[in-house]
Amino acid sequence: MTQLVTRSDHDGLATLSLNRPEKMNALTVQMFVELNQHLAQLEQQADSIGAVVLRGAGRCFSAGNDLHDLAAGQPLPQPHLQARTIDRLARLPQPVITAVHGHCYTGALELALAGDLIIASASARFADTHAKWALTPLWGMSQRLPRRVGAARAREIMLLGRTYSGVQAQAMGLANFCVADADFDGEVAALARELLAGSWFSHRANKRLLLETDGLSLDAGLAHEVFRNAGKGPDMQERIAAFGKK
Repeated sequence: MTQLVTRSDHDGLATLSLNRPEKMNALTVQMFVELNQHLAQLEQQADSIGAVVLRGAGRCFSAGNDLHDLAAGQPLPQPHLQARTIDRLARLPQPVITAVHGHCYTGALELALAGDLIIASASARFADTHAKWALTPLWGMSQRLPRRVGAARAREIMLLGRTYSGVQAQAMGLANFCVADADFDGEVAALARELLAGSWFSHRANKRLLLETDGLSLDAGLAHEVFRNAGKGPDMQERIAAFGKK
């Protein structure tokens, strides 16, 4: 049986690929089951895997929720499987890069928003089409989108259902980076190498601080940072010594 989500590891990087290219990686229940299984493994591998890339096989990241799957009302193996899986992705100890080329619509956008960094190809297409199908978000759109682009822009995206290019996505802060289509794979690899070159300890600690203080007042957040930070990493002395030898 073909894996609907594949994983490949290289030099501390785990790449998860949505692997339903003949259907433009339209998201099904089984895809979320497999993605959730990969994430459960990655949670336990923070010492050997320093970063994760999530991308799509074939022509696009994902066209969104499979409408046939949705109409059939396929039962979930656990309540709110998709929302739980996306939240698990967002809370991985490792930083996550979402690499978006081609379509990234609705449910796929909710999935992409779980990444810490989003890199888009120039021809990427982002949209929220919940209103087109008389649906409302269940996988995090109403919470993660305004936190990334601001409330006013989130209202525009969610209410109008317009499509935005990779260039537009970067301009509004939806994507951190936008690169030429021809350079996309190389730039994703370069971004992952740049991320992996930093202290994995610091990356995990910084991500945890950001998650734990989200929504706190400034005073509460500052207190959390001061009194509940992870301290110095085991690689600090090595990194300082290496800098001194330059």
